[in-house]
Amino acid sequence: MSGAGASGCSALVAGAPARAVAFGPDGPVTLERFVREVRAVAAGLPAAGHAINLCENRYDFLVGFCAAAMRGQTTLLPASRAPAEVSHVVDHYPDSYCLGDTAHAPDAPKPPRYHELPDALPQADGVSPRIGDDALVAIGFTSGSTGQPKPNPKTWASFRASTAQNVAALAGLLHDGGTEVVATVPPQHMYGMELSVLLPLLADVAVHAARPFFPEDIAAALRDATRPPLLVTTPMHLRALLGSGVALPPLAGIVSATAPLSSELAAEAEVRYGCEVREMFGSTETCVFAIRRTARDAAWTPLPGVRIAPQPDGTAVHAPHLAAPVVLADLVELDPLGRFALRGRSADLLEIAGKRASLGDLTRRLLAVPGVVDGVVVQLEPDDRGVRRIAALAVAPGLDAAAIVSGLRPHVDPVFLPRRVRCVAQLPRNETGKLPRQALLALLGA
Repeated sequence: MSGAGASGCSALVAGAPARAVAFGPDGPVTLERFVREVRAVAAGLPAAGHAINLCENRYDFLVGFCAAAMRGQTTLLPASRAPAEVSHVVDHYPDSYCLGDTAHAPDAPKPPRYHELPDALPQADGVSPRIGDDALVAIGFTSGSTGQPKPNPKTWASFRASTAQNVAALAGLLHDGGTEVVATVPPQHMYGMELSVLLPLLADVAVHAARPFFPEDIAAALRDATRPPLLVTTPMHLRALLGSGVALPPLAGIVSATAPLSSELAAEAEVRYGCEVREMFGSTETCVFAIRRTARDAAWTPLPGVRIAPQPDGTAVHAPHLAAPVVLADLVELDPLGRFALRGRSADLLEIAGKRASLGDLTRRLLAVPGVVDGVVVQLEPDDRGVRRIAALAVAPGLDAAAIVSGLRPHVDPVFLPRRVRCVAQLPRNETGKLPRQALLALLGA
């Protein structure tokens, strides 16, 4: 990993010119070629303060991110690439433009202030770009799963520090002499940014240029690797892979994040694919700060230099890459070794008739009902009397609401049984498998 120079500047991409930054069906893309394309693309970008990188192709995203940074532009990462979400960010950052590539759906309307990268990227000679460590290179927005998205600024120094921690977190899963990564999560999400953008830029890692979604596409991308690759994915994709029965080539390991991974799913994946499944814990606000091997461990281990401090309204995270402690809504319990167990979120805690429960635990019990494939329990907005009812959405072919409640009744206190259960064909999960609260409320109100 490249260190900061005396001037407070660092390389945008580290390593020897011949090392691979990306790969795909056509083979590797070297750092030398990558730098040439970054320089040429940077010269053609619009004059602006902010860029909203919507590139579908991961390699295009990498080039666009570095080109924007080279021009002194901050990349904005909306919680979703939905047109309304993008327009919302554009409205709040009037000096921004949208950067896309030819993978953008041809029939879909172009976002505002659109600048499209060509299918064949240009190249230009020059030295490898460097930027100031205090440069504001990105602003990530929270997913909105608990409310309205909020901006979270990221400097190049903070990204470099968090990437060093992630390299340590992946010890035992990375190959000496270079690791190839296939990621199913979009680069616009902070987890995708950390594991599929920053790792290839700052570590000896090459990332697959595509973002495979379906099991067959994931398997095909993994087969493009020259040695057992690392699969960076989500519980949603992992569940789909296991359910599909599609055969995968040998893997160096599997990394999961964005949503809770059950120990049962992790254990099944370890047996099926013959490798370790390592779960990462983090947020847009903090980046990754803890890991666990979910098939074996319930507790999370903080990354080197990270300190967790429980407090009444959540948990304060102290880390080398954070300028100040960040307080998350997650409630945790520390053990004598400094590890922690999650006890829910402050916003998820319920208290009715002197009894307590959490939405997370109720959701786990819903998913344990035989026949329920997917589901979630939510608390509705207050009614006319100020009462916040409990409701549930479930994907359960062959079951109706009454059968689901009947399956819950032996395991849930009557005061916490959902008063409304709606069976749906699928939940409104976003690209990373999360469930934005407003989408759930809209579905329940439909």
